[in-house]
Parts: sequence; structure tokens; C-alpha cells
Amino acid sequence: MTQPDADATPDTAYEPSAKQPAIAWAERADQAARSVTHLFGQRLFFLPGTHIAATARPSGRFGNLRRPWHYWWQAHYLDCLVDTGFRELGRAGQPPEKFDGAARPSAGQLASRLVTGIRLRNFLTYVNHYYDDMAWLALSTLRLERLAEESRRPSPRRHAKIRKSLTLQFDSASTDDLGGGTFWSTKRDFKNTPATAPVALYYARTGSPAKAQALLDWLDARLFDRTRGLYLDGIRIRSTGETVLEDAVYTYNQGPVLGALLELGGTSNLERAATVVYAVAAHLTLPDTAGTSTSGASGSATSTVLRCDGTGDGGLFTGILTRYLAQAATDRRLPQHVRTTAAGLVTGTAGALWAGRRPVGADEPLARHAQAGSPIFSSDPRRPAGETYPPGAAVELSTQLQAWMALESAARVAAAARAPRSEGDPGADGN
Repeated sequence: MTQPDADATPDTAYEPSAKQPAIAWAERADQAARSVTHLFGQRLFFLPGTHIAATARPSGRFGNLRRPWHYWWQAHYLDCLVDTGFRELGRAGQPPEKFDGAARPSAGQLASRLVTGIRLRNFLTYVNHYYDDMAWLALSTLRLERLAEESRRPSPRRHAKIRKSLTLQFDSASTDDLGGGTFWSTKRDFKNTPATAPVALYYARTGSPAKAQALLDWLDARLFDRTRGLYLDGIRIRSTGETVLEDAVYTYNQGPVLGALLELGGTSNLERAATVVYAVAAHLTLPDTAGTSTSGASGSATSTVLRCDGTGDGGLFTGILTRYLAQAATDRRLPQHVRTTAAGLVTGTAGALWAGRRPVGADEPLARHAQAGSPIFSSDPRRPAGETYPPGAAVELSTQLQAWMALESAARVAAAARAPRSEGDPGADGN
């Protein structure tokens, strides 16, 4: 496997997350899960058997219904619940245990209720105007289906219905216009990485590798920046028929491409995956100026953290990237240094977010929704949450999901480092 040019290779060899205690990352991820589900989770219209997340707190139940819907935030909330659900099964030598106590619903139960809530809130359908939104939900419900099977609580009828409905959408959006790729929305005037990459990953996970590879090939041909080793945003089609390249580079776009490359495998895809990991380390990171170590403790040793993109939709971006960097870190088909680099990016970012957390005060409005002492995480791993979300400020769901994703990714990397290796196991589990 060839290594990319020297200028795309990180100067620092990251420390493997195996040097951190696995139990610490799992406990931190559980604290994030409890904080988010308590702070933002609620029934939809007070309906039993439903669950949905408020997009900001403090806020009332009905006030949230007047806010923008943010379908794709809910899809990533579902993914986070599935992450926690897999840990509840008791892997890596730990006994099965609910993240929120024996008397509370499991993460898997909340996830199932959330799927119901999404459908009801989305006017009795899983279809919306954005193909990338639908791709994120398709990927998270696939993982929920796997969790349900491992928990011996399958729901094949509902999951099959979701797959059929959304696959039809992806098939209609993945056309020969511009030579391939997937449209971003039903306006069909923009083909981009945010839609094409997760759709490719979905195809790869649902038995359509040829479709997945065709989408990856299009991304490589049209949107891969060979100078930096990263994927650009997309190609817009103007009303005149003229095309315009949108050359912004976003952290989250690299994640599902990385996931699809690993899912499909093969020499070329694995080489490109290594290139992406190195390029992320070289171009999408910043020094942790707060002096946060990868274990999450403050001290003189510093780590490199992934760049974050603020609040709103951008508050999810880096969390999404950590999910797929964790997949790279645990895939034994990749060279050791690639895996170590990916692991360091995950644990460095998760550790900085953990170190910068602040507790909810007993006298602030957030305490109406979450227990006093619950952690609030910063939108920027280089700044403490006391600065980005001081007491009295509204806290957005997206940024808290980002921190939860990063901590789940760190827990996964640490657990995989200690798991016994089976003969022929490449280490990628498709999460």
C-alpha cells in the first residue's frame, strides 16, 4: 500500500487509544448519552411509544414544534442511540447493562421509539426533499436492525419497509447527469459529496457493491482534490445548464467516503482510505491550545484535535467524521500507522471535548430538563463549554450529539484494541 506525498502525512505519530482505559471511555460515553437523552429527549405530542429530540434547550415541548424540523439531526441521534445500544449488550468482557439504569428504557428501546417519532413528525413518511437526510436515516436504521437482531428483538417488517421506501429514493437520485453521482435534493440541481457518499455506503451495506463503487468512482473523478487528498463539496447545475464546482472542504464529507471505501475493500479502496486518513490529519486538525491530553485530563502534554464547524448543522460535522475514523482505526486491513493516526484523531478530539465540559447548574433553566451536574459539551474542543455555552445560554442538540459521537467513537476504538483477534478478522464491523 502506497503512502501519500510527504506533505499530506502528519508530522506527529499519534498514540494508540489502547493506552487509555477502555472503561473510562465507555463511562464517558454513557454520561453523554444520559445527558443528551434527558436534556433533549421527549415524547412526540405526548404520544406513548414515541420519542423525539428537541433541537434546543431550554424550551417547551410545543415551542420545539415551531422550530425547523432538522430531520437529519434526528437520524444522527438515532445513530448515537444505536452506538450506546451495542455497548449495552456487554461486549469486550463487560456484562450487559442499561446505560441509564435498570428501571429506564434501554438505548435500543429509545431508538425504536425514535423511528416511530420521526415518521409521525415527518407527516407519516420517511421521505423528505433531501437525499442526504434520507441516506443518514437509512444508515442508522440499518444499524438499528442489526442491534435488534443481536438483542433478539427484530422488527423485520418495519425495517424492510423503510429500506424499500428509501432505496427507491436513492435509485431515482443517482442518475447519469454529470456522469454519475447522487443529487442532493429533489430540486435536482446539485450533485455533491454529502449525498453521494452516504448513499454509496448504504448501497455497499445492502448488497449493491457495483452501485456503491460507481458512486465512489464518480467522487474520485469529479470531486477528489488530489493536492490535499480530500473530497470537495459538489457540482451545482445552473438554470442555463452551466456547472459550477463548489470547492469547500467539510469534515463530515470525508467520513462516509471513508466508510464506503472500507466497506467495499480491495486494494485501491483501502489505499484511498489511507490517503483520506492522512489528509484529514494534515489538513483538518488544529492544535489543542488548551493543553488537553488524549485521555481527557489537563496537563502540559497536548494533542491534535479535529477542526469543528460551529453550531447549527455544522455542529454535527466533526462528530460524523469521528465515527468513520473509528472504523478506520479498528480495520486491520489498514497499515498500523494509518490505524494509529485515525485512533489518535478520535481520542484527541473526544478527550478535548470531555475535558472542556461543564456541569448543568441546579439553578439554571437547563436543570428543568436534565439533572444538575449533567455534562454540557462545547461546540469547539479547543474552548471550554463555559465559554461556548455559559449558564443561561441555549444549547443546541447538534453540538451535544457531536460530543456524544466522538466519545462513542473513542469507546469503540479502545474496546477494539482489547478485543481478541479472530483468524482472518479484518477488524471492520460495519458500524
